[in-house]
Amino acid sequence: MAYRDNRPGRRDEEKDELIKKLVKINRVTKVVKGGRHMRFSALVVVGDGNGRVGMGTGKANEVPMAIEKATARAKKNMKPVSMVGDTIPHEVIGKFGRGCVIMMPAPEGTGVIAGGPVRAVMEAAGIKNIRTKSHGTSNPFNCVRATLEGLYSCKSAEEYARLRGKSMDEITG
Repeated sequence: MAYRDNRPGRRDEEKDELIKKLVKINRVTKVVKGGRHMRFSALVVVGDGNGRVGMGTGKANEVPMAIEKATARAKKNMKPVSMVGDTIPHEVIGKFGRGCVIMMPAPEGTGVIAGGPVRAVMEAAGIKNIRTKSHGTSNPFNCVRATLEGLYSCKSAEEYARLRGKSMDEITG
């Protein structure tokens, strides 16, 4: 008899309409007395394409298991991103370690102008028009974290008005 998990918060994988982007797979070798022990680490970005995005890492003996662990962690780490239409509300700089990503809003029809790891985050979040420039490191982990730090810190004018307890007319002048 098949057991079906109907607890709240649990969903079938088929109903899960999340965008999953595999950013990096790395082979990690540990040298032990008997030889070399190979494992794999994976970096995955998951988003709903509608303003929520998260990243996760996983490590396992096989690549599919590492990707599965990373995807599960990324789903847990999903947070909302502030968007105006299909771009970000204002220019923002995200920093993590030596990684620095400058993100600028772009008009309709520009597309996603970004490098590999940053592009994966933007596509998973559902941002369709943006210009980015990555400085410092080309390490995918640091680029993804810097991008997410910048996106999470980005707030729209409505959010600033609500945080300050003022109306939109007072904020925009």
